[in-house]
Amino acid sequence: MSFSPTPDPVPGDAASCAAVETVIVPRAHDIGGMEVARVLPSVQGQMIGPFIFFDRMGPVRFSAAQAQDVRPHPHIGLATVTYLFEGSMIHRDSLGSERVIEPGAVNLMTAGRGIVHSERHDASVKARGGPLFGIQSWIALPKALEETNPDFLHADSEALPVVADGGVRARVILGSAFGATSPVALASPATYVEIQLAAGAHAPVDPTHEDRALFTLEGEVEVDGTAFPPGQMLVIRRGVATSVRARTPARLMLVGGEPLEGPRYIWWNFVSSSLDRLEAAKAAWREGRFDLIPMDHDEFIPAPEDGAGRPRPQSPRG
Repeated sequence: MSFSPTPDPVPGDAASCAAVETVIVPRAHDIGGMEVARVLPSVQGQMIGPFIFFDRMGPVRFSAAQAQDVRPHPHIGLATVTYLFEGSMIHRDSLGSERVIEPGAVNLMTAGRGIVHSERHDASVKARGGPLFGIQSWIALPKALEETNPDFLHADSEALPVVADGGVRARVILGSAFGATSPVALASPATYVEIQLAAGAHAPVDPTHEDRALFTLEGEVEVDGTAFPPGQMLVIRRGVATSVRARTPARLMLVGGEPLEGPRYIWWNFVSSSLDRLEAAKAAWREGRFDLIPMDHDEFIPAPEDGAGRPRPQSPRG
């Protein structure tokens, strides 16, 4: 979560005992008329458990001219998690999978040794425009599973458990929370939950995993009496039991998990514990040695030039 170990709380120092250890402010950039906010990795924090990448897409309402597809591109060493609040996307991959992603459903695509996928808009969106709002995150795989066979799982919104009580509505996307467990299996212990809060409602944030964070999507919330606006990731101090309260109607994501056994490197769409493996994947994509998407192989995103950036090490918190 951070570049250096967190110091122990100092007696008498309220700030050192606060539940929120770090606030990560995303970097926003425009992609084809849509704002994408990069939350992880950042200078304030690198990983939350196995979550190594976290992007907020939108909210946006495309015109017909703005609705741009994400062309076929490769991944290794990770699992992508796509979750939408508004709009839809069509997922296709080199395993032959084709699914429409709609609000409340989840796509879990495990890249392992290598997969190629695309994300495209429906023809009606391209003709008339439409909304898009969601989160795409990457879960780095344990070393023992980095070269596993690629896989794809889709769970409709009806398959994901929803817990509702006292102004709190929580959809358990991955892992377990609030006494419910998602049917979507993960490679390592992690939790991913959408929480909606009525004004004045509060939800517990229990120390079920070493790493936990809340990403505020809509509305104003408070933790330990401190208010936080939307668009921030609140990294919770390890071992601390706390709660989040909504000052206004709010929506947020609970992200958590156990740290991986060592650092991971990111280069473009590739994640690995080995720099040599990244170089091999880079060469394989440039030389056309990845499997292609059977129904979507007429175009692709080329790899960046070698001078575009070095692989970046992302370390679990020590």
